Amino acid sequence: MSLDKPSRAAGTGRGSRPISRELVLRALYERLTAGSDFPGLLAFAEEADEYAEANTGFLRELLEGVLKQMQALDKALAPHLDRPVSELSPVEHAALLIGAYELGHSLNVPYKVCINEAVNLAKKYGGTDGHKFVNGVLDKLARVARAVELPAAGR
Repeated sequence: MSLDKPSRAAGTGRGSRPISRELVLRALYERLTAGSDFPGLLAFAEEADEYAEANTGFLRELLEGVLKQMQALDKALAPHLDRPVSELSPVEHAALLIGAYELGHSLNVPYKVCINEAVNLAKKYGGTDGHKFVNGVLDKLARVARAVELPAAGR
Protein backbone atom coordinates (compact mmCIF):
# COMPACT_ATOMS: atom_id res chain seq x y z
CA MET A 1 0.00 0.00 0.00
CA SER A 2 1.25 3.43 -0.90
CA LEU A 3 1.67 6.16 1.67
CA ASP A 4 0.65 8.76 -0.93
CA LYS A 5 -3.12 8.51 -0.48
CA PRO A 6 -5.08 7.78 2.70
CA SER A 7 -7.16 4.64 2.53
CA ARG A 8 -10.90 5.05 2.21
CA ALA A 9 -11.82 1.64 3.58
CA ALA A 10 -15.44 0.60 3.91
CA GLY A 11 -16.83 1.37 7.32
CA THR A 12 -14.89 4.60 7.69
CA GLY A 13 -17.71 6.15 9.73
CA ARG A 14 -18.25 3.19 12.03
CA GLY A 15 -16.34 1.97 15.03
CA SER A 16 -14.52 3.63 17.87
CA ARG A 17 -12.06 6.40 17.14
CA PRO A 18 -10.50 6.18 20.64
CA ILE A 19 -9.78 2.49 20.04
CA SER A 20 -8.36 3.38 16.64
CA ARG A 21 -6.05 5.93 18.26
CA GLU A 22 -4.96 3.35 20.82
CA LEU A 23 -4.07 0.87 18.09
CA VAL A 24 -2.20 3.59 16.20
CA LEU A 25 -0.28 4.41 19.38
CA ARG A 26 0.75 0.77 19.72
CA ALA A 27 1.75 0.63 16.06
CA LEU A 28 3.78 3.84 16.38
CA TYR A 29 5.48 2.43 19.47
CA GLU A 30 6.45 -0.55 17.31
CA ARG A 31 7.74 1.84 14.63
CA LEU A 32 9.76 3.90 17.10
CA THR A 33 11.30 0.87 18.80
CA ALA A 34 11.63 -1.60 15.91
CA GLY A 35 11.40 0.53 12.76
CA SER A 36 8.58 -1.36 11.04
CA ASP A 37 6.96 -0.06 7.83
CA PHE A 38 3.31 0.80 7.11
CA PRO A 39 2.19 -2.66 5.90
CA GLY A 40 3.78 -4.34 8.91
CA LEU A 41 2.35 -1.78 11.31
CA LEU A 42 -1.12 -2.08 9.81
CA ALA A 43 -0.93 -5.88 10.13
CA PHE A 44 0.21 -5.39 13.74
CA ALA A 45 -2.87 -3.25 14.44
CA GLU A 46 -5.17 -5.69 12.65
CA GLU A 47 -3.99 -8.52 14.92
CA ALA A 48 -5.14 -6.71 18.08
CA ASP A 49 -8.21 -8.06 19.84
CA GLU A 50 -9.78 -4.57 19.80
CA TYR A 51 -9.43 -4.17 16.02
CA ALA A 52 -13.02 -5.32 15.39
CA GLU A 53 -14.26 -2.39 17.52
CA ALA A 54 -12.03 0.20 15.81
CA ASN A 55 -13.00 2.66 13.10
CA THR A 56 -10.78 0.96 10.55
CA GLY A 57 -10.86 3.73 7.95
CA PHE A 58 -9.87 6.31 10.55
CA LEU A 59 -7.16 3.99 11.91
CA ARG A 60 -5.59 3.50 8.48
CA GLU A 61 -5.81 7.18 7.63
CA LEU A 62 -4.32 8.26 10.98
CA LEU A 63 -1.49 5.72 10.89
CA GLU A 64 -0.65 6.47 7.28
CA GLY A 65 -0.84 10.23 7.86
CA VAL A 66 1.39 10.18 10.94
CA LEU A 67 3.96 8.00 9.20
CA LYS A 68 3.97 10.20 6.11
CA GLN A 69 4.25 13.40 8.17
CA MET A 70 6.49 12.14 11.00
CA GLN A 71 9.44 14.43 10.27
CA ALA A 72 7.22 17.49 9.85
CA LEU A 73 5.33 16.63 13.05
CA ASP A 74 8.57 16.27 15.00
CA LYS A 75 9.70 19.64 13.62
CA ALA A 76 6.40 21.24 14.69
CA LEU A 77 6.66 19.72 18.18
CA ALA A 78 10.36 20.57 18.74
CA PRO A 79 9.94 24.23 19.82
CA HIS A 80 7.49 23.15 22.51
CA LEU A 81 9.63 20.37 24.00
CA ASP A 82 11.99 20.63 26.96
CA ARG A 83 14.34 18.05 25.42
CA PRO A 84 15.28 16.77 21.97
CA VAL A 85 12.73 14.54 20.21
CA SER A 86 15.28 11.72 20.32
CA GLU A 87 15.09 11.73 24.14
CA LEU A 88 11.30 11.31 24.35
CA SER A 89 9.95 8.00 25.57
CA PRO A 90 8.38 6.05 22.69
CA VAL A 91 4.94 6.30 24.35
CA GLU A 92 5.12 10.06 24.83
CA HIS A 93 6.51 10.47 21.33
CA ALA A 94 3.72 8.37 19.79
CA ALA A 95 1.01 10.22 21.74
CA LEU A 96 2.49 13.57 20.71
CA LEU A 97 2.64 12.50 17.06
CA ILE A 98 -1.03 11.49 17.12
CA GLY A 99 -2.07 14.71 18.84
CA ALA A 100 0.06 16.87 16.57
CA TYR A 101 -1.24 15.16 13.44
CA GLU A 102 -4.84 15.62 14.49
CA LEU A 103 -4.28 19.26 15.45
CA GLY A 104 -2.86 19.95 12.01
CA HIS A 105 -4.90 17.64 9.81
CA SER A 106 -8.20 16.77 11.51
CA LEU A 107 -9.72 20.20 11.58
CA ASN A 108 -13.20 18.71 12.03
CA VAL A 109 -12.07 17.45 15.46
CA PRO A 110 -12.08 20.19 18.14
CA TYR A 111 -8.60 20.98 19.43
CA LYS A 112 -9.59 20.00 22.99
CA VAL A 113 -10.57 16.53 21.76
CA CYS A 114 -7.24 16.16 19.92
CA ILE A 115 -5.37 17.02 23.11
CA ASN A 116 -7.57 14.96 25.46
CA GLU A 117 -7.32 11.84 23.31
CA ALA A 118 -3.51 12.06 23.25
CA VAL A 119 -3.41 12.72 27.01
CA ASN A 120 -5.62 9.70 27.65
CA LEU A 121 -3.25 7.51 25.64
CA ALA A 122 -0.29 8.82 27.63
CA LYS A 123 -2.16 8.15 30.89
CA LYS A 124 -2.92 4.58 29.87
CA TYR A 125 0.46 3.63 28.42
CA GLY A 126 2.99 6.19 29.60
CA GLY A 127 4.98 6.93 32.70
CA THR A 128 3.64 8.55 35.86
CA ASP A 129 3.60 12.16 34.67
CA GLY A 130 3.91 11.59 30.93
CA HIS A 131 0.33 12.69 30.36
CA LYS A 132 1.07 16.09 31.92
CA PHE A 133 4.00 16.55 29.56
CA VAL A 134 1.89 15.55 26.54
CA ASN A 135 -0.86 17.93 27.63
CA GLY A 136 1.53 20.86 28.02
CA VAL A 137 3.26 20.32 24.70
CA LEU A 138 0.04 19.87 22.72
CA ASP A 139 -1.54 22.87 24.43
CA LYS A 140 1.38 25.01 23.21
CA LEU A 141 1.20 23.49 19.73
CA ALA A 142 -2.56 24.13 19.56
CA ARG A 143 -1.90 27.85 20.03
CA VAL A 144 0.00 27.72 16.74
CA ALA A 145 -1.85 25.01 14.80
CA ARG A 146 -5.34 26.12 15.82
CA ALA A 147 -4.76 29.84 16.36
CA VAL A 148 -8.07 30.66 14.67
CA GLU A 149 -10.04 28.20 16.80
CA LEU A 150 -8.57 29.21 20.17
CA PRO A 151 -9.88 32.80 20.30
CA ALA A 152 -13.35 31.49 19.45
CA ALA A 153 -13.04 29.14 22.42
CA GLY A 154 -12.21 31.99 24.79
CA ARG A 155 -8.50 31.21 25.18
